[in-house]
Amino acid sequence: MRLKQLLEGTGGSAGFDCEITGIVNDSRKAGPGRAFVCIRGAQTDGHRFAAKAAEQGAAAIICEEDLGLPCQVIVPDTHLAYGRMAANFYGNPAGRLRLVGVTGTKGKTTITNLIKTILVHSGQKVGLIGTVQNEIGDEIIHAENTTPDAMELESLYARMVETGCSYCVMEVSSHALDQHRIGDSHYETAVFTNLTHEHLDYHGDMEHYFAAKEKLFSICDSAVLNLDDPYGRRLAETVQVPFLTFSLEREADLTARDIVCHADSVDFVLCARGVESRLHFNMPGLFSVKNALAAAGACLQLGVCLDHIISALASVQGVRGRIEIIPTGRNFTVITDYAHSPDSLENVLSALKETVKGRLVALFGCGGDRDRTKRPLMAAAAARHADHLIITSDNPRTEDPQAIIDEILPGLEGCRISYDVIVNRREAIHFAVKNAQPGDTIVLAGKGHEDYQIIGHEKFHFDEREVVAEALADMQ
Repeated sequence: MRLKQLLEGTGGSAGFDCEITGIVNDSRKAGPGRAFVCIRGAQTDGHRFAAKAAEQGAAAIICEEDLGLPCQVIVPDTHLAYGRMAANFYGNPAGRLRLVGVTGTKGKTTITNLIKTILVHSGQKVGLIGTVQNEIGDEIIHAENTTPDAMELESLYARMVETGCSYCVMEVSSHALDQHRIGDSHYETAVFTNLTHEHLDYHGDMEHYFAAKEKLFSICDSAVLNLDDPYGRRLAETVQVPFLTFSLEREADLTARDIVCHADSVDFVLCARGVESRLHFNMPGLFSVKNALAAAGACLQLGVCLDHIISALASVQGVRGRIEIIPTGRNFTVITDYAHSPDSLENVLSALKETVKGRLVALFGCGGDRDRTKRPLMAAAAARHADHLIITSDNPRTEDPQAIIDEILPGLEGCRISYDVIVNRREAIHFAVKNAQPGDTIVLAGKGHEDYQIIGHEKFHFDEREVVAEALADMQ
């Protein structure tokens, strides 16, 4: 594609034209035929590497200031330009898809999967972009970030269009919204789940975190909002598009009554627009009811009939890494869940506590190089519901795992709960399985769908399902 075509809508104008074969924002990938976009990030500034990209033969340097390079093109905002150029490069595929965006701290993965299930059940071919994986119909594609880089995102959109998808359901992270990674994507409907203590190492405080999430509701045609969350109620007062609300505590467009929780499921009556439908939902806990209501609300906004919605929700068998039961063949239960914030851990444990027959054992850690203030809060949240804790490593990254644990433990001051500290996560899981008692439920929190552990700057294979199987084999 010609450079001048790529620059349409970016606010930049080139005094030259050339053929562009690719767009990159990493100078190491710059080369002949490629446009290098200088992105200012939290860690570094792409403008510093513009000269290097030019030396490597980059056909154009897209920047925000005069760098004195003959191939430079100055634009007002390179983040916005990158997204716009990516869309132009792939022929603006998002315009041929009905986009559904889900944002919030918790519930995004489950809700996007539920929405996809409902739409497929209604006869649609659907793409999905999310934390666990990306999907184009039945094809599964590895996902690196919750919301991908702009070029990857537009490439996924294009592939969805090519294969006949009519919808794309996606998790939209606060980072992606803040960094304009979603380009010009416009959503037919957008869902707000909740906002809790998370990502403050990036956003600084809850107000900036909320401001990033709020951006999604300025680029959608309709919305679905959680009235049980104070930030959801704030959105209900400010959004400028038609919206539906859901709640278990307040009057709303979608509610639930006669809720009966089981160890692996929940029964309830879903009430929507004056119609009541009884539902057996194969995911446990009150938060699962809220996730079902959110997904139902989104699909109602898309015009799906309630009968199709209820039928599809009843068919769901769970989502990988979200209260996922790992088969043991023993008289105790092992569950893996992605809960890695105080609120999500408390939600999972409180839901399971209602039905567990023996002890509720929580195994968890905290990620390195991430928000340190939540570490003692994680311990306090776990202690409120579990009977025993095993404190271990998560993704330590460049931090010392023991140092992370040392910042978790103060959250247990004043608590009478028993606990063990086992730094090595594999050893901790073996210990938990070996010491399980009849009727116990062991919750492995923090990894969920992840099949790796990040130590230093490297990813090492680590699938908790395999580790549990090893531990069970050792007991024979």
